[in-house]
Amino acid sequence: MEAKPYYITTPIFYVNAAPHVGHLYTIVLTDILKRWQVLQGNKALLCTGTDEHGMKIQQASAKAGSEPKPFCDKGAEVFKSLAARAQVKYDHFVRTTDPAHKEAVQYAWYLLKERGYIYTSKHEGWYSVSDETFYPESAVHLILDPPTGRKIMASIETGKEVEWTSELNYHFRLSAFKDQLLELYGENPDWIVPQARMSDVVQAVSEGLEDLSISRPVERLTWGITVPDDDSQTIYVWLDALINYITKTGYPWAPGQERALGWPADVQVIGKDIVRFHCIYWPAFLLALDIPPPQRILTHAHWTLGRKKMAKSTGNVVNPFFALDRFGVDTMRFYLAHDGGISQDADYGNEYIIERYKKSLQGGLGNLTSRILRAKNWNVRRAVERFAGKNVSNRSDHHSDQQMLLESLAERTKKHMDELNVSGAIRTIMDAVYQTNKYLQESSPWLLAEVEGYDSEARVDRIVYLCAESIRICGILLQPCMPEKMGRLMDMLGVDIARRSFEYAQMGSDVHYGVSKVDLGVGRGSRGALFPPLASNE
Repeated sequence: MEAKPYYITTPIFYVNAAPHVGHLYTIVLTDILKRWQVLQGNKALLCTGTDEHGMKIQQASAKAGSEPKPFCDKGAEVFKSLAARAQVKYDHFVRTTDPAHKEAVQYAWYLLKERGYIYTSKHEGWYSVSDETFYPESAVHLILDPPTGRKIMASIETGKEVEWTSELNYHFRLSAFKDQLLELYGENPDWIVPQARMSDVVQAVSEGLEDLSISRPVERLTWGITVPDDDSQTIYVWLDALINYITKTGYPWAPGQERALGWPADVQVIGKDIVRFHCIYWPAFLLALDIPPPQRILTHAHWTLGRKKMAKSTGNVVNPFFALDRFGVDTMRFYLAHDGGISQDADYGNEYIIERYKKSLQGGLGNLTSRILRAKNWNVRRAVERFAGKNVSNRSDHHSDQQMLLESLAERTKKHMDELNVSGAIRTIMDAVYQTNKYLQESSPWLLAEVEGYDSEARVDRIVYLCAESIRICGILLQPCMPEKMGRLMDMLGVDIARRSFEYAQMGSDVHYGVSKVDLGVGRGSRGALFPPLASNE
């Protein structure tokens, strides 16, 4: 039987407003994790998409003077454009208005009801239109709304306004799954990343669960999937939305096909504001349907702007298209992945991007590449032929230290990626770049090159080879983060396409490179440089 493909998902994004840089971070992070699997030779599938039902969409489309479906069509295209612009290689783009998704949701509803997990009851509570959910009394408080100056009741968790609502609707027996959820968490202590959010979820479930309202009266919510056999109710948007993750894996599955298209997901990437839905509601729905839960859930922190949360309602957002146009795709992918927060929020700023570019890309990897590949004092191919596959140093010296650094780099990077720590992996690679620049400066091969003789030539070649290997290995490992720039770097080094996979990110594993496939622009200023200086107006 063919192995299950590695399956990774982003959350599906609301189309009620334009995407901001936080959305870009999520899809880039997910894309890097997928590309990492492909780098290792694994088949991997990435699913992203748009959440198009619910009160927020109904109100936003009405405000825009549009029918909901055309409004959603336009919004979905914007998110597709963002993914394409950011070079995100998704395999599936799911929309909750897709006919196949509607069939999957209604089938899941039938099963849940048939198994006794759905019942009707009057529901009263604090409801947030923005969050599309009810909150218990303990989860709301009175606040002063800064934009309007009004006193409002709001969710403690999200800060969104809530209103008291009383209605008759369908409920899911979430309370029945407390023990099963705790068992899931106990058997999989790393199920949620980072650990602090795992602890929060365990605590929340341990304190008890209330049954979940999973429908809305159609007179209040028309835009959504109708409850099967009851056209007076619309299915709750979160039950509808969460099913998307199995829609594109072929649910409902034909016998024997449950794993063919990737389920259970290996990783689901979400923002920290939707942890409760994905880490409590979602596994409970799956347990009720006898479907295995995802293997892991990566919950990342937010990007702030001026130390304040980005919010479409206040206009405190960054247009991701403008950012990509200004700084370039690979620069933005690198910055977001390197500086983005998992446990703690990260503050976004153009000055931070420029600083990161100058230090890490232009001054770090770009500088190292230029100094080795564009120099006239030595020949990289000759150095590779002389030292590839050999022990470069038998002594305990800085050459030996550099060799050991490179010999362990791939596995140290892989360890971070296995832990879903993308930033840690990239920082490990960049530390190797900084160390290699330091090694090059201390070794000063340009001085040795002025001395004639075989011994001095061999000493120069040893230094050049260790630096070239650093560039090659770091370049291979950085491909998931910066696919376009690292493709060019491999061309500059003369690395064959067939030798750019993870297995070649080992010291001495490639003896064939060293002749550039592109114009290096030697002696022509920044022309041909991997990371040229930013424009003066930046």
